[in-house]
Amino acid sequence: MKIHNPSDAWPIPAQFQQIYSHAVETEIRNVRQLHVSGQVGVRLDGTIAPDFAAQCDQAIDNVEAILRSARMTMSDVLKVTYYVVRRDDLPLLNEKRLERWPGIRPAVTTLLVAGLVRPEFQIEIDVLAQTPLG
Repeated sequence: MKIHNPSDAWPIPAQFQQIYSHAVETEIRNVRQLHVSGQVGVRLDGTIAPDFAAQCDQAIDNVEAILRSARMTMSDVLKVTYYVVRRDDLPLLNEKRLERWPGIRPAVTTLLVAGLVRPEFQIEIDVLAQTPLG
């Protein structure tokens, strides 16, 4: 098992560093799997993007940074789960997906949730990626 906490994704707060990783990589049956924790709109400097569009872009940036740290791309992603706080943001989420990940068609679950761990968070994205060993 390998932990991924890349420097080009938002820093994990000190109080969570002993209980949280951005991603965990495992090897099973000649493939590497990457389980990416839910990524939110937190920037590298620890600030939070102010609106849904900016948070969505930042969450995607964070997912991509974590994939890069495992030498993977969105083409390796099998499953994406989106957690969205406001139904009205779903059309914009779809636009962002088409803009940022054109042609990428993983299995997807999108959930409307009452809230996320911090009240200012508007979206959270987690992924499962897989690539052959080697």
